[in-house]
Amino acid sequence: MAISPITTPTTTEKQGDPLPVRKLSASSEHKHELNASIITASVEVSVSTGNRSLAMLLKSAIEHLNDVLEPELGPNAIQTAVDEGLDVSPEATAQRIVSLSTGFFEAFKAQHPGEDEAVVLERFMETIGSGIEQGFKEAREILGGLQVLEGDIATNIDNTYDLVQEGLKEFFERMLDAINGTTAQTEEVE
Repeated sequence: MAISPITTPTTTEKQGDPLPVRKLSASSEHKHELNASIITASVEVSVSTGNRSLAMLLKSAIEHLNDVLEPELGPNAIQTAVDEGLDVSPEATAQRIVSLSTGFFEAFKAQHPGEDEAVVLERFMETIGSGIEQGFKEAREILGGLQVLEGDIATNIDNTYDLVQEGLKEFFERMLDAINGTTAQTEEVE
């Protein structure tokens, strides 16, 4: 698909035209032609990439993540992790998600001093639970848009999700037992 360049009259006034047309300076005309070329190239790239636009989006996201992670993990952090054998199985991925998210409980609890710990725990679980739900939803949407959310990929995401839910439930029960144990011990001392 080609777009013809935009042409601009260069005469100062045409006979019979009610309004005069200003003559563009050489630099303005060059800038105008450059802008038209950029628009033409952008449209051609957009049309020629077709369904690859989501692949380009994914590539862009990975590049951005690598840039963000570089100060902490070095250049090409994502590829380096894969090359070094980062376990991306549903079990390992779920374990990382659970440990990273539940690791914030003490900080969350510190923001609610004097409140019932069981209530704070429930609020914390709701907070991280909604974030995890949103993350899985967005991952499914992206992979669905890339038309790869099928077969092993879909199964692995579902397995990871189930394992995360199990891990969160175990964390909740363990923390609730600890809170209730502390409460029971406090009551016995009094």
